Amino acid sequence: MVLVNNPGDWGHLYGPLEHARWNGWTFTDCIFPFFLFIGGVAMALSLGRLAAAGADRPRLLAKLARRALLIFLIGFLLNFMPYFNIDKVRIPGVLQRIALCTLLAAPIVVYCGWRAQLAIIAGVLALYSVLMLYVPVPGIGAGVLEPGQDFGAWVDRTLLGKHLWVQAKTWDPEGIVSTLPALCSQLFGVLAGRWLASNVDRTRQVAGLVVAGIACVAIGMFLDIILMPINKSLWTPSYCFLMTGLACLAFSAFYWPLDVSPSSRVRTLAARWTLPFVIYGMNALFIFAFSGFVAKMLGYVKFAQPDGSQHTLGQVLYAPIAALTIGAVNTSLLHAVLFDACMFLVAWGMWRKRWFVKV
Repeated sequence: MVLVNNPGDWGHLYGPLEHARWNGWTFTDCIFPFFLFIGGVAMALSLGRLAAAGADRPRLLAKLARRALLIFLIGFLLNFMPYFNIDKVRIPGVLQRIALCTLLAAPIVVYCGWRAQLAIIAGVLALYSVLMLYVPVPGIGAGVLEPGQDFGAWVDRTLLGKHLWVQAKTWDPEGIVSTLPALCSQLFGVLAGRWLASNVDRTRQVAGLVVAGIACVAIGMFLDIILMPINKSLWTPSYCFLMTGLACLAFSAFYWPLDVSPSSRVRTLAARWTLPFVIYGMNALFIFAFSGFVAKMLGYVKFAQPDGSQHTLGQVLYAPIAALTIGAVNTSLLHAVLFDACMFLVAWGMWRKRWFVKV
């Protein structure tokens, strides 16, 4: 997302590096659900094991609640900056949704077995589908799944008013109702984590994840036809299942060479070429938040020009890149790559110093 969020020119993007306009999906639309999925895996491997070992469960939940609150506040602060306009500040956001999903998933991980978790996922997705398809929106009707006209958008406008995504103003891609199926994405990750924490042979674990991944992709495509279209902004059940399936397959593609392959040479090579991901991943939330802060500052700091106009620092830095004769879409991508490289240098420096920011 550091690469996706920082092009030189938002009008010139490669298709895979932008979100689907509404229905459908792109490579970029995989990133958020993958993060929630792996967050669920981590919860199962850490929180679940502690609970099973007899740790104080209320204390575990209190710790997760504090963590969720801090993540929410960081996301809100990023929205609040740099103008600090309390009347129109956006309340939802990516970090805010991560916080809410973590908060809601924690008691389920601590107190529920895998069967209960499956039942909760089914119940939440069923509830979401009923709300979206059958509850009428005043002045619009029921089951309208167009931007700003769906039930979730109406709830967001009713409860959050002007504090929505500025690009839309009438709906929010991280809104309240669509957080329900997003929670299911995290709970699917919890189930995967429970599978990985089991005593099942690792080769069978990989096979199970691959089978589950293929099944979830098929279910997602089926639901796309019979229920609701694949849509990230609405986080429809079809999108939830499809992305869960792809996450299982992607995880298996890394898990096998890194931890399961009987060949030490394969494991060593895999560890080498995945090291940049480890460096980034050790401070993932920090780098995401820090990159957002830097991007805001690039748009906030301005310089007066001889003609009386003002250019932002971002425009000044992008100007020599934009002047290259490689095409607008390529200069825009080059800016994003260079920005990403700068963030990686920060992550690398922190990794070398063993500075790991934990929330």
